[in-house]
Amino acid sequence: MSAIDGPWLTGKPLLAYGVRMSDVFKALAEPTRRAILDELTDRDDQTLFELCTRLTMKHGISSTRQAISQHLEVLESAGLVHSRREGRTKRHSLDTTPLRAIGERWPIRRPETES
Repeated sequence: MSAIDGPWLTGKPLLAYGVRMSDVFKALAEPTRRAILDELTDRDDQTLFELCTRLTMKHGISSTRQAISQHLEVLESAGLVHSRREGRTKRHSLDTTPLRAIGERWPIRRPETES
């Protein structure tokens, strides 16, 4: 564990099933990865080809299939995407569990209104 990920800075360095909170934030920091998550939110269980097509058409992202595949690996290592093999095809699905864990750590509090 690095000094940045130490428990004195993050409190709970590991989220459910051993994913580091810093990995989740690092995965979310990149705009292309956020666009991938948006596409998986709109339509889950997509292939790499489907994701590349949707990213080009809807977001103007013309990255190579290899680059999108590498982004998916980062998202998968952060626990935000799960992949499964279906014959020669790999299908990708969104998993919001790490995001819920972050929300539980820092719950949204509504400011008290004055009467």
